[in-house]
Amino acid sequence: MAAERRTSNRGFASMDQEKQRRIASKGGRSVPNEKRSFSLDRRLAAEAGRKGGQASHASGRKRAPGPSG
Repeated sequence: MAAERRTSNRGFASMDQEKQRRIASKGGRSVPNEKRSFSLDRRLAAEAGRKGGQASHASGRKRAPGPSG
């Protein structure tokens, strides 16, 4: 089977590899270094990470305990 099998013609994964490389190589270049606050302030990045972790696990803490707890 020399032909590639694709289930969809949409999205990044369906693009040819050269086009994927061109797009991926642009990653991070759109924002100048002086505007990348997390790269300049590790404390700020750590704080944001903690907040994100708390938010993503918050729904689990709101549930009523099940029969085992």
